[in-house]
Amino acid sequence: MRFLRAATLALCIFLPLGAVETRVWEHSDSADFEKGTLRKLSLSSDGRLTPAPVLREIYDPSVSYLWAIVRDSRGNVYAGGGGVGSSKSKLIVINAAGQAKTLAELDGMAIQALALDKQGRLYAATSPDGKVYRVDAAGHAEVFYDPHSKYIWALAFSSAGDLFVATGDQGEIHRVTPAGAGSVFYRTEEAHVRSLAIDARDNLIAGTDPSGLILRISPAGEGFVLYQADKREITAVAVAADGAVYAAGTGTKTPATAPVPATISLRPTPITQGTVNLVVPTGGPARAAQASGAAPTGVPGGSEIYRIQPDGYARRIWTHSQDVVYALAFDAQGKVILGTGNRGNIYRLDSDQSYTRLLNVAAAQVTGFAAGANGTLYAVTGNIGGIFLIGQEREQSGTLDSDVLDAGSYSYWGRMTSLHAGTGAVTFETRSGNVNRAQKDWSPWAKLKGDRVASPAARFLQYRATVTGAAELYDVTAAYEMKNVAPLIEALETTPPNYKFPPPVPAAAATPASVTLPALGSPNAARPPARPVADSGVSPALTSAKGYIGARWLANDENGDILMFTIEIRGENETGWKPLRENLRERYYSWDSTAYPDGKYRVRVTASDAPSNTPEQTLTSSRVSDRFLIDNTAPEISGLTATAQGAKIEVRFHAKDALNVLAKAECSINGGDWKVVEPTTGLTDSEEHDYRFETDRGQGEITVAVRVSDAYENEAVAKTVVR
Repeated sequence: MRFLRAATLALCIFLPLGAVETRVWEHSDSADFEKGTLRKLSLSSDGRLTPAPVLREIYDPSVSYLWAIVRDSRGNVYAGGGGVGSSKSKLIVINAAGQAKTLAELDGMAIQALALDKQGRLYAATSPDGKVYRVDAAGHAEVFYDPHSKYIWALAFSSAGDLFVATGDQGEIHRVTPAGAGSVFYRTEEAHVRSLAIDARDNLIAGTDPSGLILRISPAGEGFVLYQADKREITAVAVAADGAVYAAGTGTKTPATAPVPATISLRPTPITQGTVNLVVPTGGPARAAQASGAAPTGVPGGSEIYRIQPDGYARRIWTHSQDVVYALAFDAQGKVILGTGNRGNIYRLDSDQSYTRLLNVAAAQVTGFAAGANGTLYAVTGNIGGIFLIGQEREQSGTLDSDVLDAGSYSYWGRMTSLHAGTGAVTFETRSGNVNRAQKDWSPWAKLKGDRVASPAARFLQYRATVTGAAELYDVTAAYEMKNVAPLIEALETTPPNYKFPPPVPAAAATPASVTLPALGSPNAARPPARPVADSGVSPALTSAKGYIGARWLANDENGDILMFTIEIRGENETGWKPLRENLRERYYSWDSTAYPDGKYRVRVTASDAPSNTPEQTLTSSRVSDRFLIDNTAPEISGLTATAQGAKIEVRFHAKDALNVLAKAECSINGGDWKVVEPTTGLTDSEEHDYRFETDRGQGEITVAVRVSDAYENEAVAKTVVR
């Protein structure tokens, strides 16, 4: 069914359409739905909308951001972060009863990492000039270990109870015994060890910056690069139950010829909008200036997720051009969950080819996860800091406000249909307007009347879909039809006499219809129709043709209809229009004017949109030209005399034209070259002139010829002989 609808839609998109044909606007891909505003809905990469998991904010700690969260065996949840410009970082606790408070404030701008040992004791790492604190249940904090590094990015406990500390800007991993004695365990050749996890065999899994390395370091301290990412920074790593390693990479690498910076830039950069593609292009994530007290900011280069199988095979399984991956976790079914910025999206990877945007939070970044009871998941955010609980159950309903449909012209709305599966229901409302963004001057939201849009005719339309229960919405179509408007002839002029346009091109023979499908992998959604291409006003070159005259015109149709023209002619004292040519597709026409008596005329051009409309809906408009002349009669030459006067001959004659100004007079002696003769007035500016000139007499008989032409190139010739 969906394929058939897509095929029908392709016909609508890629075949010529008349303005009054019903067109269909369709949303069926994730890119279509993502342009709208989703509330309490999850969106899969194949374009399926379902009610989202229940998301509840359980505490607002009034800090700019939170970076880390853990949950102990007693149900206490700890979160750490900081505020912009503060010299103290904040540690929050929420007990099993849901009561929250500030447990401790530690020196340093941010708490970057938290960890719990086997006894459930809490450890917090601060940056910059990082230290590891151990904090008891009463909030008493003491320095447990000082690695003498500027940054502490991550903490992880081994099964033996040793604490591993990932640092920068020397790129070291420290091992600290339960007694607090520590030293460098592994020294990388990187500036930062940005992320850390421990697998079932007590191997460390570490992600670095700026080379984007994913390392496995054995309990004996032997390192091995599992994968070198295309991205410069591995912001998060996690180990699945089957031993597979997942890693998130962000940022564009510095060219090899350039020096590698040893510190993290603290300069904010703008976040640019982009689109989501599965394992395709990238651009836009971020390494946050996490230890600076500043909010996370974007760094160009994109985000990617890599999976390294237990046998060592690595591949990229997800990429995003805009969202920045800050945190990785696993849900109750073992699927990977991504916390991202800078739009507050939480994703679930369903397979190597598909994913779901599960949730969106108001905060800009989702920075950390911790597993809760009964398959729930805790999340912390930045910009602004908050602690959230993601439940296993789904919302009762959610809504999608679509992006605004631009029909291209004032239009009437028809049926709205949808495809959905599962139990539950999908309902629609619409609103319409004549400005390109929804605002108070649009019509109010209105429910469908049956399956038909109840909103008034307008150029723009928006729909709201409400998905309830276990329904799954994956296709929405809206039918519409432009209001037909009459074509407009914007200009009309006649052409110079004695020239003609090339003949009209015969209509092409019918060819089989064809459909051009979009490239595989590109969105199939209907696009708003392009605005009609305006008539350029350019006409073909004219060629010389005695007696011909023509007209050309500029015509446009707001609907983009195919136009047909009729051109007619009428003499000045006539009342009826006589046809020159009908069913003309060109915007020009020439005809032989010698079939018409000399005189003053006008032409009328009528444009019709009949080729694109039914007879009942066809509209026309006309335009009448300025007055023009048809003149195919030569001037009259009279009184031609040639009188000998000594060595000279004096020639006199009179010329007159009935309709036009005389253009030129010439003479020829004994068949010689024609030479211009000026009238006695000195200017050739009238329909009638006298001419007088002298020429040498010479010997013998002299033949004098004169030629006169008018502005329409009609010529008269006369001669006389002098003996």
